[in-house]
Order: sequence, then C-alpha cells, then structure tokens
Amino acid sequence: MTTWIAFLRAINLGATRKFPKDAIVAATQAAGGRDVKTYINTGNVLLTHDSDDRATVETALEKAYLEDRGFAVPTICVTPSELREIADAAAAFAHTGRHYVSLLKDEPLEEAIAALEKVSAVGESLKVVGRGVHLMLGENYHEARLTNNVVEKHLGVATNRNLNVIAKLADLWG
Repeated sequence: MTTWIAFLRAINLGATRKFPKDAIVAATQAAGGRDVKTYINTGNVLLTHDSDDRATVETALEKAYLEDRGFAVPTICVTPSELREIADAAAAFAHTGRHYVSLLKDEPLEEAIAALEKVSAVGESLKVVGRGVHLMLGENYHEARLTNNVVEKHLGVATNRNLNVIAKLADLWG
C-alpha cells in the first residue's frame, strides 16, 4: 500500500464542473483508493492504493472521476514526502506577496524549464523545483501575468494551489 496525495484540476469552477467532496470520496474508492480523506472542496485528496506507480494511480482516478462526473478531471499525484519537499522549498524564496504552487503532472524537461524561467512580469517571478512551480506574485492574483496557464504552455498539465494550502496539506499529510 502506498500513500498518495491527489490534486484534482479544474473542479468546482462554474456550474458545469461540480464535484462534491462525498462524490470525490466515492469515486476515489471506486478507483481502488482506501482511507480516503479530502481537504476543502478544491480537489485535495489523501488516499492509499495498492499501486506504487504514480501514473497507474492517476489513470485509475481519472477514469473513475470521468465515469462519475461525465467530464475529464486531470489528476496529479504526489507522495507525502514529495509534497513536504515542495512546501519546504518555498522557505528558500524571500517573497512577501502572493505565493502559489503549480503542481506538474510530469517531470519537466530542462529546456522547457529554462524557457519558462525566462518568462517574466514586473513584480512577479517563478522558480521550478522538481514537479512544483513556485509562482511569486504581487498582491492581486487575478491580475497576475505568471499563471497556471503559462506554466501549462511550457511544462504540460498542472494545477495550482496557494502556498497556505500546500503548507497545510504538508503539515497534515506530509
């Protein structure tokens, strides 16, 4: 049994992508997840699974979520130690504004990281650490130029959470 933390991308946004916590738990169990817990209703799921292969677990979860909801739910799994490393990396950045972390589905290629790290905006910066992209932004997230969409254009499927959520989950589950 391996413990996984699954991050569901783009759920509970608008009227057509609703995925209540109880339904997430049931679908996760249908995919072979055990000891399932959720944290707030933004798609943060703790589970244990027979498989120790991340891609296998992600595929099983995505299939179950599609069957349950009728829409694709890209899912990014990390181990508790990977989440702890991502949260701990934030301490190295002296940033006082908004800090978000885009969690990547796949390990990024060096040349793609280099291209992404060249993208800049006044008062904003980013740093890639493993499968976490730290977005250090100004005070208004909705006006930011460095977004999860920018990350996805360079590095593929990603979902983001604010650093407070990442830190809380690392404390709870990491």
